[in-house]
Amino acid sequence: MSTKDRPVILLDPYPRPVDVIFDPATKARLGALGEVIWHDGPPAPAEHIDLHLPRTTILIGQSALPRERLDRAPHLKAVFNVESNFLPNIDYAECNRRGIPVLSTAPVFAKPVAEMALGLALSCARRIHEADALIRSGKESLYGERDNYDSILLHGRPVALVGCGNVGRALLPLLRPFGGELLVHDPWIHPAVLREMGVTPVSLDQCFSRGAVVFLLAATTTENAGGIGREQFARMARGGIVVLVSRAGVVNFNDLLDAAASGHIRAAVDVWPDEPIPPEHRARRTPNTILQAHRAGNIPEIWPWMGQMVVDDIEQILKGLPPMRCQRAQLETVTRIRSKPVG
Repeated sequence: MSTKDRPVILLDPYPRPVDVIFDPATKARLGALGEVIWHDGPPAPAEHIDLHLPRTTILIGQSALPRERLDRAPHLKAVFNVESNFLPNIDYAECNRRGIPVLSTAPVFAKPVAEMALGLALSCARRIHEADALIRSGKESLYGERDNYDSILLHGRPVALVGCGNVGRALLPLLRPFGGELLVHDPWIHPAVLREMGVTPVSLDQCFSRGAVVFLLAATTTENAGGIGREQFARMARGGIVVLVSRAGVVNFNDLLDAAASGHIRAAVDVWPDEPIPPEHRARRTPNTILQAHRAGNIPEIWPWMGQMVVDDIEQILKGLPPMRCQRAQLETVTRIRSKPVG
């Protein structure tokens, strides 16, 4: 293959630094696949994208792709979103019509978020974070008579998942050893498929009325935004645990905090309606909560996985085969997702 016939790979990976997601070996693999037009730092200027798009075979980044831009990209074979949310700046229907897969590296976050979700649930169940604070303030009770007044076991208790995408599927194997019934509500997955996964399909309300712990793992969509609130939290038994690690938009956030402040539930929160968290946010003063600043998924050891997945799938695509590592935007659902970009 002559130099001019080599595939052109255009990078616009903000907010992911190139050297963070592409380790040296993966960067070398990428370079061997074609002519790489490297860009790092802030989003590439529109003029830069427009200059190179007519020759581009693979786009790695979150550049806007309305139909008029796609018209200027006759050789484009795939788009890789390394920000890892499907953003509304792409004409997904037109990409689908042209056979251009739009892919996301979101699966890399599944395992770390699942582990954090389980850790948050355990801390709520045993009040690990509160016991630590009592020791630091000199108010601990030896042997746990006072500090363990409402600790519970997760063993044998029913646990519910609202949403069973990447994170839910990574969390299920971590929950099975506890031996309780696994309840799942996900309207985008057929109940027969859920049963084949060894879980019990249930309604949203049943998740809260039956689950001792409810993990909120769903993306925010046009159908569920703000749909979990006072009514659902009231269905939980007193002391029930809610773990929010997906998107804050799925809940009425004030209702969640009200339920925790009343003592009816314990809440673990990793995602927020506004990030950074406002300094005076009421959650900072709300009891029965454990709070994290959107840190469940983004840990250093997973960052190189993004580049590895992208390069694996580029190799597939350039062989005329379907991508297998990254998550593909499904036309039937992607336009319903209401993701906020990561800054």
